[in-house]
Amino acid sequence: MSRLNSMMRRLAAQAEGLEWGATMVDSLEGDFLDMGLGNGRTYDHIREIAPDRRIWVIDRALNCHPSCVPPKEDFLQGEAEEMLKKMATDGTKVAMAHYDFGFGDKAKDVAEAARLSAFIKEIMLAGGVLVSGQPLVGFEQVRGPTTVAPERYYFYRT
Repeated sequence: MSRLNSMMRRLAAQAEGLEWGATMVDSLEGDFLDMGLGNGRTYDHIREIAPDRRIWVIDRALNCHPSCVPPKEDFLQGEAEEMLKKMATDGTKVAMAHYDFGFGDKAKDVAEAARLSAFIKEIMLAGGVLVSGQPLVGFEQVRGPTTVAPERYYFYRT
C-alpha cells in the first residue's frame, strides 16, 4: 500500500473513530480533549461533531491553520505530562479524548503513549472513550466502528 493510501485510511479511521466516540459518550457530562493539535484538522472535526462540548487541546506549540486556533483558555501549551497533571489538579473531567502525539518513530511513539497513559487515566470520566493512534495502557480496549480495521486505530473505554 502506498504511503498516500495509508494516510487516507488513517485519516478516515480517525474521523470515523471520533464520530463513534462522540456518540458513545453522548449521555456523559464532561469535556473533550485533543492531544496533539498539529495543523488542527482533528480539532476542527471535533468542533463540528461536538459543538456543545468544551474541547481542551494540548500541544508543545501552536502551529495550526489560523481557522483552527482553539480559544486561549482551552489551549494548554507545553509538555503533555505537565499539562495532563495540571488538568488533573484543576479537576478537569474528560468524557472523550483523542491521542495523537508522535515523534515519527514507532517505538518511541508507543513508549510515550504507554508512559502518558497513567496521566490520561487521571482525568477520564468513568465510561469515557479514548480514540488513539497509538496503543495505550491500563484501559479496556474495545471494538470501535466496524468500518475501521482493528489495529488501524485504537479504541478504549474507561
